[in-house]
Amino acid sequence: MTATVLYLGALGFRDVRRADQRPTAGIGLAAPGLLAQVDPSVRPASLRDVECLWLTAMTESARCAYFSLAGYADDARTGADRLGVPLFVLDLTGTPRPVNPAADTFDTDGA
Repeated sequence: MTATVLYLGALGFRDVRRADQRPTAGIGLAAPGLLAQVDPSVRPASLRDVECLWLTAMTESARCAYFSLAGYADDARTGADRLGVPLFVLDLTGTPRPVNPAADTFDTDGA
C-alpha cells in the first residue's frame, strides 16, 4: 500500500488517504478526484472487483485505478478496457506496472 501511495503522490495526487468506503477486496485509497484500490490477495482481481471500483468512482465523480498483486482475470481486463479503468500490477519490489492502455495514459498524464 505504501508503494502505491508514493506512486500516486509522484503522479501529482495529493492528500492520498484511506478511503471512507471499504472496497469489496483489498484496501481503498482516496485523493481529491481519485479512488484507488490496492488488492494484496493472491487471487487475480475479478470483473466484479473492477466494476465495483468503477461504480464507486462514478458516484464520487472521480477517476479510479486498480492495483493488484496477483494480476487480473481475463474478463476483468476486458471489462476494465471497456470502462477505461487503469489496471496496474505490483511487482516484487512494490512498483506499479501498467497492464492496459488506460494505465499507460494514467502513468503518463498523472493528476
